[in-house]
Amino acid sequence: MRSSSLQPGQAGQTLSLRELEFEARQRLDPAVYDFVAGGADDETTLRANETAFSRIGLLPRILRGKASPELAVTLLNCRAALPVVIAPTAFHRLVHPEGELATARAAAAAGTIMIASMASTVAIGEVAEAVRQTTGGASPNLWFQIYVQPDRGFTEVIIRRAEAAGCAALVVSVDSPVFGRRERDHRNGFFDLPPGMCCENLREPTTCGEPGRARPIVFRPELSWDDIAWLRKTTALKIVLKGVTHPEDARLAVDAGVHALMVSNHGGRQLDTVPATVGLLPAIADAVDGSLPLMLDGGIRRGTDVVKAIALGARAVAVGRPVFWGLAVGGEEGVAHVLEILRTELERALILCGCGSLSDVTRDLVRCQPASETEAAC
Repeated sequence: MRSSSLQPGQAGQTLSLRELEFEARQRLDPAVYDFVAGGADDETTLRANETAFSRIGLLPRILRGKASPELAVTLLNCRAALPVVIAPTAFHRLVHPEGELATARAAAAAGTIMIASMASTVAIGEVAEAVRQTTGGASPNLWFQIYVQPDRGFTEVIIRRAEAAGCAALVVSVDSPVFGRRERDHRNGFFDLPPGMCCENLREPTTCGEPGRARPIVFRPELSWDDIAWLRKTTALKIVLKGVTHPEDARLAVDAGVHALMVSNHGGRQLDTVPATVGLLPAIADAVDGSLPLMLDGGIRRGTDVVKAIALGARAVAVGRPVFWGLAVGGEEGVAHVLEILRTELERALILCGCGSLSDVTRDLVRCQPASETEAAC
């Protein structure tokens, strides 16, 4: 693994998330860059997530000026200073020695929510402590993502660790009954973490005080609504389903009593040719009809993308790959720069759209042009 030659201030010199990705690519081992940047099969969905936003136009209102738009949002009783949260992504130590600790501190300093991955290279308890140190001991604005494992007993062990850390919600990845085929990783032979790294949250419990062996993540083709019912009985944490793309599944999720949904195609890393999430969002918003909050991930690269997602029904968006780019270039400072770029762009876009708050962002502010007759229109 090529190490990042960190230079304080350099992340802040980039003007956009695309520039930051370019800087990150120069620093990372090509196999690590491909692991982060790549998608499944032909990467059709990966590309669509970003390009779909370019086919959505903003139709601003005029003469409704507000000096400082209100950006804060409340999600499952957690207040975020902006409607941009950190998506769950694995293996942050691949791109920076401090890994998830640096990401957590940057998210906490920005006042937003971090969704920590089950496949984190830092244990959830340590991530939570980094948040508390940044916020002066306040309860962490921290959620935990999980893949339900075949061994329910071990799954419960992982959930209890998240509870003990003070996590407020459990984000269940429901789009991964099997592992997507990412051909860049096969081409690079990238299948294992380097020596000294593991999925720290998957360590087996021990009684001797020594770290237990870290189990591999096991995907389950049998994943079903029964697993969601079991989770609701097992934990008092709020349940978020991540990976919802079909309106009927959104309706079933409401019936199942979950607390929020994340419209996601796993960043194009699971089933290729799933449409862009922003194009799927309006139908899902109509299906749930405000009964629970929606979030969206996939392709967010500009503050205007955030406005478009909110206009089409999301309460907030989540960013994944840009966090890696910031982390690779500048560690905690780089992640903070990612969030600041999006905050500044979002505020400017809201002012230009004539919106004084997120509640002013309505569907009439967007116009959508499908790329073809077969693509879902928004």
